[in-house]
Amino acid sequence: MACTKFVTLNNGEKMPVIGIGTWQAPDDEIETALDVALAAGYRHIDTAPVYGNEKAIGRVLKRWLDAGKVKREELYIVTKLPPIANRPHEVEPTIKQSLADLQLDYVDMYLVHTPFTVFINPDGSFQYDDEGRVKVDKSTNHAAVWAEMEKLVASGLTKSIGVSNFSKEQVARLLQNCKIRPANNQIEHHVYLQQRDLVDFCKAENVVVTAYSPLGSKGIAKFNTAAGVVRDLPDLMDIPEVKEIAAAHKKTPAQVLLRWIIDTGVVAIPKSTNEARLKQNLDVFDFQLSAEEVARLSALDKNIRICDFSFFRGVEQHPEFTFKNQFTN
Repeated sequence: MACTKFVTLNNGEKMPVIGIGTWQAPDDEIETALDVALAAGYRHIDTAPVYGNEKAIGRVLKRWLDAGKVKREELYIVTKLPPIANRPHEVEPTIKQSLADLQLDYVDMYLVHTPFTVFINPDGSFQYDDEGRVKVDKSTNHAAVWAEMEKLVASGLTKSIGVSNFSKEQVARLLQNCKIRPANNQIEHHVYLQQRDLVDFCKAENVVVTAYSPLGSKGIAKFNTAAGVVRDLPDLMDIPEVKEIAAAHKKTPAQVLLRWIIDTGVVAIPKSTNEARLKQNLDVFDFQLSAEEVARLSALDKNIRICDFSFFRGVEQHPEFTFKNQFTN
């Protein structure tokens, strides 16, 4: 049963309210998981070049499309302009590479992945300074990049365009310098990081918000460890109030966390490669949270950002980096 709940974007396009996130999913895992997800009814798939799995996703999509098991117009595919290519002249070649890897003629949503830009070497590796910090390109010009993003809509390479990890001020600035308004802002959003001011601003401006890491992200710990970052991360599934509400509805904590997000008008893209959890994450439409339960969950906000980019040391030096982490002043 395909996901039949949608939000309508400011250009009239419809986006399924639940999608599958694919960050930190290696090729073998993502191919199996996507087969399960498509069979379970997922139609919204979120990826990006930096995830390194667009080719694997493309292979699965081609199998399903060629077999007639799904039509292209039933799918909602999102990919992104990476921080290494966040420059006007790189916008079109980068989406064309993604389309080639995904084996598609167009994507449904193309997002500017981060508000900052970094330098790479000719071989694609990051450039680092003497202290081991990634080198940032401080010449980032959102308005100039956005003008090129708008051309992608005109040329039919994407149906909608948006941003990711943008602050309220960055979205506001873009709204003053655009012909096509951003349709989407994909941000970290969960009960411990609700970003109400940003979410409310986007809603008021008719910019749909998508929540990444809606269930937290245990995988970030792996990135942090590899980067030598020591940090305790909370387990959202273990919050007493969440467990209590889940028990009352005979649902899992994850299902309660996702339902809370959807009920507040936000799209969720939980990542899982586990068959049972993939199905559970989509099975959130047969129960309803009471106003009191929604209020209890909304009261849990602690402003804890799990994906604070501390594993990507150096980006905090970019003028458009607005997060706080252990390397910011």
